[in-house]
Amino acid sequence: MIKMRRAAVCILMLIMVSFGVALTLKAAIGVGAWDALSQTLSNLTGIKVGTVGMLMNFTCVAVELLILRRNFRLSHGMQLVISAVIGFGVNFFYYDVLGKVELNSYVSRVIVLVIAYCINSFTGACLILLNMGTFAIEGACKVIGDKIGKPFHILRQGVDVICIILCVIMTLIFGTTLTVREGTIIGTVIYGPMMGIFTRLMKPVFRSFGLIDDETAQSAPPAV
Repeated sequence: MIKMRRAAVCILMLIMVSFGVALTLKAAIGVGAWDALSQTLSNLTGIKVGTVGMLMNFTCVAVELLILRRNFRLSHGMQLVISAVIGFGVNFFYYDVLGKVELNSYVSRVIVLVIAYCINSFTGACLILLNMGTFAIEGACKVIGDKIGKPFHILRQGVDVICIILCVIMTLIFGTTLTVREGTIIGTVIYGPMMGIFTRLMKPVFRSFGLIDDETAQSAPPAV
C-alpha cells in the first residue's frame, strides 16, 4: 500500500514537472541547458519538443545499458517510464493546454518563468525524497562518472556547458530562435536554493504520511 501511494505521488510530481517545463517553454525567455537543446532541435526538425526530449532521455538510458550491461537494474529502466511520462506531458501541456495562451508583455513572461521554476524545484525536491528513480540525464552522468572516476557534479555541469554551446552553434548556423537567454540564468540562480528549501519543508510532511523514512531520504539519488 505504501509503495502504491509513493508511486501515485511520484506520477503526480512527474505530471507537475511536465507542466512546469511547458511553462518555461511558453515564457520563451530561455530555459535550462538540457531543455534548451531539446527545444532547439525541435525548432530545427519540427518534431514536438516533448518528443525530442523523450528521445534524448532514451539515448541516455541506452548509454547506461551499454556501460552497465548485466548490472543494468530495474531502477535504471524506470528512467524510460519517467522520460515517457514527462515527454508526453510536456507535449500535452505546451501544445494543447497552453497552445493558444499569449504572453504579450515581458513582465508576464518573467512571472510565468519564476512560477515554472517554483513548480519544478518543488517537484524536484519531492522526487528526490521519494527516491523512486531519477531523470535519465542524471542517471547517465552518474553511471559515466562511476565508470571513469569523475565526480557526478562535474560531468553534469559539463553536459550543461556542451548543451549551451550546441544551442548557440545551431542558432548561428541555421538561424533558429536562441533558447539560451536570461531565463536560463534565472533558473541557474534560483532552482538549486529553492529545491533545498522545499526539500527541508516536505521531508517532515512526507514522513508524517509514511511516504519516506530516514533510510529512504538518505539514499536519495543526486538532485534532478
